[in-house]
Amino acid sequence: MDILVINAGSSSLKYQLIDIEEEKLIAKGIVERIGIEGSNLQHTPTGQEKTRIQTPIKTHTEAISAVLKALTNKYHGVIEDMSVIEAVGHRVVHGGEKFSASVLIDDEVKQAIVDNIALAPLHNPANIMGIEACSEIMPTVPQVAVFDTSFHQTMPPKAYLYGIPYDFYTEDKVRRYGFHGTSHRFIAQTVAKAMGKDASKLKIASCHLGNGGSVAAIDCGKSVDTSMGMTPLEGLLMGTRCGDIDPSLIEFLMKKRNLNIEEVMNILNKESGIWGVSKISADMRDIDDAVERGDQRAIETYNMYCYKVIKYIGAYAAAMGGLDCIVFTAGVGENNPQLRRDISKSFEFMGLEFDEERNSTQRGVPVYEITTDASKLKAFTIATDEELMIARDTYKIVGYKA
Repeated sequence: MDILVINAGSSSLKYQLIDIEEEKLIAKGIVERIGIEGSNLQHTPTGQEKTRIQTPIKTHTEAISAVLKALTNKYHGVIEDMSVIEAVGHRVVHGGEKFSASVLIDDEVKQAIVDNIALAPLHNPANIMGIEACSEIMPTVPQVAVFDTSFHQTMPPKAYLYGIPYDFYTEDKVRRYGFHGTSHRFIAQTVAKAMGKDASKLKIASCHLGNGGSVAAIDCGKSVDTSMGMTPLEGLLMGTRCGDIDPSLIEFLMKKRNLNIEEVMNILNKESGIWGVSKISADMRDIDDAVERGDQRAIETYNMYCYKVIKYIGAYAAAMGGLDCIVFTAGVGENNPQLRRDISKSFEFMGLEFDEERNSTQRGVPVYEITTDASKLKAFTIATDEELMIARDTYKIVGYKA
């Protein structure tokens, strides 16, 4: 069964075609600059060279049409015709409190995604555009929504409520939602398999460290806390996001710098984090290079980044009453052995025995342990696969009907 996975942004659309029964990637790509001059599609069949197609693409419907044409193209296509695609799985950022699992998309689900636009104004509109585009081009193909927030709906009130008037929660749904849920769920399942244990018997600190980053406390296979909040701004130091700050800082900056609220929020979201502190780059690879050169600001930035992750892992170990494993994933987590080392070794007091050779030599392996066989607290590096997780959910929901 071939499933098309769609991740629609405001001006871009990523896709993967997956043979879900074999869990094999058939092709992937991205449509960029939708509705903007210079729009293009980059299409890569597995095991082949990337094909770049420059063509005007004004809408998400045109983007989906371009994707289907690329997938069925005589020369670089991978399927005979679009009838091979039996279902579409969509990444949807915010499901609010309504969705605790992935769901088959109908008019009610579409309306719920629209209703949550206030909680994710930059993402949900694009997600619904991707869904509507597929409905127009492939009206008979079932579609499934997989929400970034749904995995964290198992958090208890003590973890998701804020210390503000309760009416803001009951009337405006102000609470911690958390994000990267699809990635954290994939990590929990994958590390349990790697350890030869059931996820229901593990306490996991899942560290999704990319340009955006979050740590999740996963107890018995369920999310019980996570570092991102009502929005992805809370939590760790990220590429351009500030992470945790004193809320009064917003008022202070507005008065001191004569800024309005939009200007301050733009600073906190797009001019802070690794970039804001270092003034070198938002990319940790550039920070690593600067650290090697002895740049003091880069060293401070690197130390801040690691410290924030260490604090959350430690807090979650206490909250769960123990910890069985730490997992590093996403761009930074998967590709920065020095950072994994510096974070992991902070937990030697909990019985973690770090393995230098495993950490430095097993790059490119999807799942590998970076602690010794005798280590009481385990640490792993796992290549996350949110698209596969979306395809799995889609198959579970529509597989018996297709």
